[in-house]
Amino acid sequence: MNAGYYLDLFQKVLDGIDQKPFAQNQLELKVGVWMNSVALKIQKKGWLNQSPSAKPFGESIFFSVWINDETIGQGKLYYNIHALKLHELSAYKIKSRDFADAFRLRFKPFEQHWPNVSANFGPLTLMEGWLQLDDHTLGNNIASLAQKFLVIAPIIDTLLTERKK
Repeated sequence: MNAGYYLDLFQKVLDGIDQKPFAQNQLELKVGVWMNSVALKIQKKGWLNQSPSAKPFGESIFFSVWINDETIGQGKLYYNIHALKLHELSAYKIKSRDFADAFRLRFKPFEQHWPNVSANFGPLTLMEGWLQLDDHTLGNNIASLAQKFLVIAPIIDTLLTERKK
């Protein structure tokens, strides 16, 4: 994978996204390399532990769109929502399986708008899907997925509010 090429492309997509609706919802967008993948990650500060020892992908909920060598070989651009070590989120009392089930129930009406999506995972992956990897549409697809997430992010907020300590 030409990580530099994809980092530049993902960053250009991020730069072209209207940040105002994300900022109004306190959602932060970042581009980087995580776990050998180039990714766009969307997350709220309230969806992760704020301790200095917190790991970037530990004890948190986040949405990501990513590619890596394997996904490129498959000709796919992947996206998902991860919910990692929720029982360790200090501001909440969460049982991961219960949270995942509640998310999936509330996500059901939106499922038809997410291509090739599945919610048939354990509690760490709330949903995951993919799009055909096409260099001509890659930028638009990444931006479109980010916009789609903006619509369902309130589900996570509601579920967390219901579980606040």
